Amino acid sequence: MHRIMDVFEKLRARNEAALVPYLTAGYPSMERTGEMLVALGEAGADLLELGIPFSDPLADGATLQRISHLALERGASLRSALGLVASVRSQVAAPVVLMSYYNPILRYGEERFAVEAVAAGVDGVIVPDLPVEESTTLRVACARSGLDLIGMVAPTTPGERIAAIAEASSGFLYCVSLKGVTGSRRELPQDIDLLTGRVREATRLPAVVGFGISSADQVRRVAAIADGVVVGSALMDRIDREPARCVEVASEFVSKLKAACREARP
Repeated sequence: MHRIMDVFEKLRARNEAALVPYLTAGYPSMERTGEMLVALGEAGADLLELGIPFSDPLADGATLQRISHLALERGASLRSALGLVASVRSQVAAPVVLMSYYNPILRYGEERFAVEAVAAGVDGVIVPDLPVEESTTLRVACARSGLDLIGMVAPTTPGERIAAIAEASSGFLYCVSLKGVTGSRRELPQDIDLLTGRVREATRLPAVVGFGISSADQVRRVAAIADGVVVGSALMDRIDREPARCVEVASEFVSKLKAACREARP
C-alpha cells in the first residue's frame, strides 16, 4: 500500500503541489464527515487529513478546539473514525491520513491501532504531541503494518533534529508554517521557504506545509515552494458557519484551493 508515495510522484511529474484539506471526524456528524470525505476527493483533494477529536488538543487553535469538543460530545472517537474511513474507502481514491494526539492511540493500543487503521484503509498518521525520541514502539507497529508515520517539524526545529525526525518518518514531512497553534491567519510568515529549504537539505520526503493557511492566495504562495499544502481551520470555519450545507460549502472551497495549487507554478 503506497498511495501517499504514488500521489506525490504523480504530482511531481506534473510540477504540482498536493492539496490536503483537513476535516474533524464527527463534525457536524460522523455521517456528514463521510459525505465530505467523498466530496472533497471529487473536488480535487490529493490527500485527506482526518482529525481525531481529543479533549486536550494542544496544537489546535480556538476553532478546532471548539469543534473537537463538540465532536466528542456527539460521540466521536478513534474507533468510530476508523469505522468511518472503512465505510467510505471504496468511494475515495485519495490517501487518508489521520491526525491524532498520542493518548487515544496509546489507550487503543499501538499495535492494534496500526493493524486496524490499515485494515480500514488509512494510509498514514500524524501524532503532533509524540516526540521522535518516544516514538519507537509506534514507529515499529506502523512499519510492520504498512502505515506511514508522518513527522512534524517547525521553524524552531534545528537542522540535526529535522534530520532525525525525517529518518523516523515516512510518507511526507509536515512543516508547521508558524510559531503557534492552528488557526486562520490573514498573513503568513515571510520565511516559509527557509523551512522547506532546510527540510529538503535533510530528506527526500515531500515537504507539506500547514497551520494558518486560509485562502487561495496563500495556497498559491505556499504551493510554489512546497510539495503540499494543508488547509484546516479555514475549511472547518466554513463548515461551522453552514453545517446544513457543509458538503457543498466544503467542496466549493476545496475546488478553489486546488485551482490555486495548479496555478502556483509555471
